[in-house]
Amino acid sequence: MVCANSTRWRAARTACGRPDPLVWFLVFALIGPACIRLRAELPPVAPEPGVRRYEWRAEHDPEGTGKFYMGREIAQVMGHQWAEWLERPQREEEEQPELLIERLRLKPGDVVADIGSGTGYFTRRLARKVGPAGKVFAVDVQQQMLDLLQANLAMLGITNVIPILGAARNPRLPDGSVDLVLMVDVYHEFDFPYEMMAGICRALKPDGRVVFVEYRLEDPDVPIKLLHKMTEAQVKKEMSAMPLSWLGTIEVLPRQHIIVFRSAARP
Repeated sequence: MVCANSTRWRAARTACGRPDPLVWFLVFALIGPACIRLRAELPPVAPEPGVRRYEWRAEHDPEGTGKFYMGREIAQVMGHQWAEWLERPQREEEEQPELLIERLRLKPGDVVADIGSGTGYFTRRLARKVGPAGKVFAVDVQQQMLDLLQANLAMLGITNVIPILGAARNPRLPDGSVDLVLMVDVYHEFDFPYEMMAGICRALKPDGRVVFVEYRLEDPDVPIKLLHKMTEAQVKKEMSAMPLSWLGTIEVLPRQHIIVFRSAARP
């Protein structure tokens, strides 16, 4: 997830203008080694034998991985070093999280999975919405993010959240357990989108829903790096490979789509 609205973020990464070369130098001097270590800590994942779902290109967007799925370049993951950006005060106005939660039509007792939960910005809102009888699986591939999430939940006294350390190919959710899966500005960063979505679909109950919240690539005025935005058409194209049916797209947020699918395995 990449935005250009916080002062610190705008200083280092500008969505529209040209960044100051000195700022770039200082940023990379400070966080470059940490990012390299993070990459080095991640074990290499071999392609699935006999299946070629992805392609690699030498020429690609510097914000991307050089790996493409269904014509879309996969964006680089936002590391835990930028966790503070997830909790920025401007996010309330920019994303209107409470409006999103209301549009999910959750009920007390529902089981929800927050994929790419980060520091728990949406996890804690979901936990309050489903109430003590419900629960939220908070999935992230970075243990550092889960540590921050658990600290935030403890301060707020929220106890109906189950943290899960996901893997690049597997969300590690229990099969047939989830009423709704929410992914806010994270799907475009999945290193193995096909495998991750297959695991998410297995976790759905027969009438379960999957909700993508992605910055609108169709709107050039949304101040987000291109690889961190998606069109509705691209999301639908990629989900055509999954046992999902499109329910509709809700356009009420200032900058993001709410794209909703239902399990095609429902009765």
